Amino acid sequence: MGKLQAEGEGTERRGLKMVLTRDFRETVQARVKRDPAFRKGLLSEAVESLLSGEVALGKELLRDYINATVGFPKLATRTKIHVKTLHQMFGPNGNPTANNLFEIVAYLQHAGGVHFEVRSARAVSRSRKRAFPHRANRAASTAVSH
Repeated sequence: MGKLQAEGEGTERRGLKMVLTRDFRETVQARVKRDPAFRKGLLSEAVESLLSGEVALGKELLRDYINATVGFPKLATRTKIHVKTLHQMFGPNGNPTANNLFEIVAYLQHAGGVHFEVRSARAVSRSRKRAFPHRANRAASTAVSH
């Protein structure tokens, strides 16, 4: 009986975690839809994560961004990549090719009305004149939007 209760409790915990995750995703999506600065920041953070080698985080942020903006069906139509393939690419075990990933990021920039360019972190810190001294450089490069 103890083993069955433990399994049942684990299921409840997992269910609770899923609900919290869903609520969080809905909150993020609502904010992306109403706040252009947040929307731009989310895409920027996704690109910066990818550039700094935090691929899992970058894919997760891109997935959230796609869900909150263009949606996977429209992205599939525009990129000619099957919607199921797109979902797999941005899933936890997904491994998108560089070609697909850059094509998707380019489309998201176009659809979002933003343009990112990559500069060395040293050049960015000089141009900002240490405007953000509390933020450590996460990578050798960073995305700068215009």
